[in-house]
Amino acid sequence: MLLANKQVAIIGGGPGGLTLARLLQQQGVNVKVYERDADQYVRQQGATLDLHYESGLRALAEAGLMEEFRENFRPGAERVAITDNNAVVHYTEHDNAPIEDLDNIHARPEIDRGPLRDLLIASLNDKTVVWDSKFTELKANGEGWDLCFANGTTAYADLVIASDGANTKVRKYITDIERIYSGVTIVEGNVYNAAVNAPDMWQLTHGGKIFAHWKGKTIVLSAKGEGSLSFYTITEEADDFVKKSGIDFTDRKQVLAWFKERFSDWSDDWYEIFSSDESYFVARPQYHFPLDQSWKSLPNLTMIGDAAHQTPPSGDGVNQAMLDAVELYEAFCKDHFDTIQEAVTAFENKMLARAVIATEEASQLMEAMLSENSLQFMLDFFNDLEMR
Repeated sequence: MLLANKQVAIIGGGPGGLTLARLLQQQGVNVKVYERDADQYVRQQGATLDLHYESGLRALAEAGLMEEFRENFRPGAERVAITDNNAVVHYTEHDNAPIEDLDNIHARPEIDRGPLRDLLIASLNDKTVVWDSKFTELKANGEGWDLCFANGTTAYADLVIASDGANTKVRKYITDIERIYSGVTIVEGNVYNAAVNAPDMWQLTHGGKIFAHWKGKTIVLSAKGEGSLSFYTITEEADDFVKKSGIDFTDRKQVLAWFKERFSDWSDDWYEIFSSDESYFVARPQYHFPLDQSWKSLPNLTMIGDAAHQTPPSGDGVNQAMLDAVELYEAFCKDHFDTIQEAVTAFENKMLARAVIATEEASQLMEAMLSENSLQFMLDFFNDLEMR
């Protein structure tokens, strides 16, 4: 096997990196995951994750973790309602029976980020994840690398795999191709104890999701299993919006003032998600990489997930990262390449070709979601899905 007697380092303990670690350990590979979080119990931010049959669910099946997933996913959380700017429901799945058949190719079951990470970590050998390891730099050491971390520690690896997300610090060692601003900025928020702090919006989700659309602006609400409500505002903004707006996104009152101005044609029902001090807000400009990106593959370094390819927001990022994990694992452990570099080259070529399609599809979806007729587009989109 190509990775026999090799030390593998994965930088980043998100779903992609942890899935890859599990797959490699099943083949007896020596692997460590270096994660910047202080420990496993750091609060997980962001919305729920919908895993797709051909990618995220396939990865869990390959990893032998479908039973664990069945115990932790949230039946009913996949159900969507579509509203307008006045929170009036125009389409709903909230009365539908919760999903049960995970073998259906159209299945997109939801799971919160924390439980997904926990089940992946539990599947790994003890001490596989090295916590409090904020990556700072790589230093060449023979045919491998010394990894340096902010806490002063170092580690050696024969092969390094970057899974450190959109703000990757490893990618620069592979390519200098830079990201392109998509024209879209998300303001992400989370309201804790939402049944008390945002009761009307919490009730509106019915434990699932709300997609609200009106004349080029979108809000997405997601109920989470621990009782919090995550949300995204999605708008077209200038590339320097975050800096030039002067908004302190840690200040709830400033964020609400921005929202009232930017969403001035939306009803005040939505103000509730900004009303509690038990919340957080962060602005996230959205990027993607050029469709024609490519680089010369290295024999000891590669990358997966958002570090390698990003798309405008489409809900597919985690699925692409987990599919990357499967395909890289297959290149190393199931295919018959003579060298690690040949395996990396084959994987990267396949990954980049797939990323082109994902980026194009996400860009088209985002353009439609932010169009003047976005509400009607989404209604037509979901009605078409029902007819299939």
